Amino acid sequence: MKIKLNSVVVENQDRALAFYTDVLGFKKCRDFPVGEFRWITVVAPDGHPDVELALEPNANPASKVFQEALFQQGIPCTAFESDDIEAETKRLKKAGVKFTVDPTAAGMVKIAIFADTCGNLIQIYQVIDA
Repeated sequence: MKIKLNSVVVENQDRALAFYTDVLGFKKCRDFPVGEFRWITVVAPDGHPDVELALEPNANPASKVFQEALFQQGIPCTAFESDDIEAETKRLKKAGVKFTVDPTAAGMVKIAIFADTCGNLIQIYQVIDA
């Protein structure tokens, strides 16, 4: 068994695809219609090519309530690893990304949290060498 796919629920798939590709730098992997929505996945260019992130519409009322509750409580819905969180934060801020938590030491990692413009908070982290 392996992790192949993870999902992020988004308010708008077009806006999410633009943010995750144009701003975060992920690459579109799949994009095809599924009923009234689309099956959209992205991959990290420097990550394992076999691991995809699905940009799921928040059309299910339960997922919308969950998404809104996480956001209101300041809880990230997922996390991405960075080799240089300071440089990544600076790059993203320059692109207009709004951070709720600037790079902060948290045990064996340094974390930062930003809004993805699609209803989610995303955490980035860097493992700190001990």
